[in-house]
Amino acid sequence: MTTKVKFGNQHPTQSVILPYDRSVSQRAVERYQRTGRNCYDWQIDMLEPLLAIDEDDLWVHQKFGFSIPRRNGKTEVIYIVELDALEEGLSILHTAHRISTSHASYEQVKKLLEDSGYIEGEDFNSIKAKGQERLELYATGGVIQFRTRTSSGGLGEGFDLLVIDEAQEYTTEQESALKYTVTDSKNPMTIMCGTPPTPVSSGTVFTSYRDKTLFGKSKYSGWSEWSVEDMKDIHDVESWYNSNPSLGYHLTERKIEAELGDDKLDHNVQRLGYWPKYNQKSAISAGDWSRLKVVALPVLKGPLYVGIKYGNDGQNVAMSIAVKTLSGKIFVETIDCVSVRNGNQWIINFLRKANVNTVVIDGAGGQNILTKEMADFKLKDPVLPKVSEIITANSLWEQGIFQQTICHKDQPSLSSVVTNSEKRNIGSNGGFGYKSQFDDRDICLMDSALLAHWACSIKKPKKKQQKRY
Repeated sequence: MTTKVKFGNQHPTQSVILPYDRSVSQRAVERYQRTGRNCYDWQIDMLEPLLAIDEDDLWVHQKFGFSIPRRNGKTEVIYIVELDALEEGLSILHTAHRISTSHASYEQVKKLLEDSGYIEGEDFNSIKAKGQERLELYATGGVIQFRTRTSSGGLGEGFDLLVIDEAQEYTTEQESALKYTVTDSKNPMTIMCGTPPTPVSSGTVFTSYRDKTLFGKSKYSGWSEWSVEDMKDIHDVESWYNSNPSLGYHLTERKIEAELGDDKLDHNVQRLGYWPKYNQKSAISAGDWSRLKVVALPVLKGPLYVGIKYGNDGQNVAMSIAVKTLSGKIFVETIDCVSVRNGNQWIINFLRKANVNTVVIDGAGGQNILTKEMADFKLKDPVLPKVSEIITANSLWEQGIFQQTICHKDQPSLSSVVTNSEKRNIGSNGGFGYKSQFDDRDICLMDSALLAHWACSIKKPKKKQQKRY
């Protein structure tokens, strides 16, 4: 007996498609099929509006964006469009965030040309310089260039089709350099494809485009996505099928099971297409923070963990505490944020009286002075975090908020800073921190809270010693 194959959802969970009567998608599919490959149903359905044309033979969607979880074949949709564009004699710029991604796309389009029966050197020209790859189809004059994105790349050049792969990393600076490259075309199109941004994604253009298009604020624009509206349990198989149209084709339940780990947020973003709120105006929205509010003080369990942050401008110092609750969450609260001119005695007095497990101090302007004063009062040595640990602390804070493992009593000072914050880059490997959106709200208040949260999160409870006789 043959088991019936179950396929993922073949239709977008959200889309904005402008009215159209004609499409050249069938032409593109037939050219792709000459390679010996076949399109999935969802790819055919997406190509139809993507390649829709009006009565003047202009693209109905001058811009089109789509978001699909990883390993579903979203870039294959781009390759089908690019192969058709080459056959139509168009000039194409394919951009990606990483050199490896750009080069892989070059290799794939070259393979599609070869599998279509074209011979390198006779039918098409190929330039393999990594980061500057190029293919030209002699019969039509169609050209495609593959580039990694920079803030100046593409200036002074003109194309008919602009492709933004890994669009979640597309920055406003890169957009300023690239958006004018299709202006001189008689029939321009820009396609953006990617996944929802992660906490360390640097791009904001993709999220902004999605928001504007879904709310009908972008002209000549289309959008499609496979996503979940709310966070799902990582073992929720139905949500896998909801968000992964290629499930049942090359993607299987077994492959997804092998991916599963402990990071619920990462699974929801990467595999289920969940769009978190950290690329809104504030990195942490008022709604996200409000959901963590408790009316009454929860039952606290164990000692306090203290975070102390000296502001980058050297004016203020803030102190916050974190403590585990009986329900397994971490309760955070700010003690105070005062001028450094007032000295550190208020901090020392608190540390001497409280049941403190760990003190974390950040801020070169005051670390050494406070550490010495703590030693004078015979207090336990503090933790002076390295840059890598600061990056981890910021990521854990982000995860704690969106996974709702943090709780607080809605202190006006802390809430005001948290819900008016932006991300800033730290280090050279994609790490991030926060900055305030307003000069009168010192981010060190939140930084002290997230340092305390970090210390509380990583501290493992002591195991009771077992005696055997």
